[in-house]
Amino acid sequence: MKSATIQLETLTCPSCMQKIENALKALEGIDKDSVNVSFNSSKVKLNFNEEQLSIENIESAISKLGYDVIKSKVK
Repeated sequence: MKSATIQLETLTCPSCMQKIENALKALEGIDKDSVNVSFNSSKVKLNFNEEQLSIENIESAISKLGYDVIKSKVK
């Protein structure tokens, strides 16, 4: 399991947060209990299995919703 922190553009509403969270939880390979979208800091923290999913796939899923990914950090 890898852990990722993804910095997004500034989130404008709490429903944006919910939308991102739901989309990420639907992806295969993400630890659903680890998904945490922070409205105040516009950050997403999650754990994922990199054999099933890459950070690029996760960024792409967020971008498809219309949110810009500024940077990602994977540990």
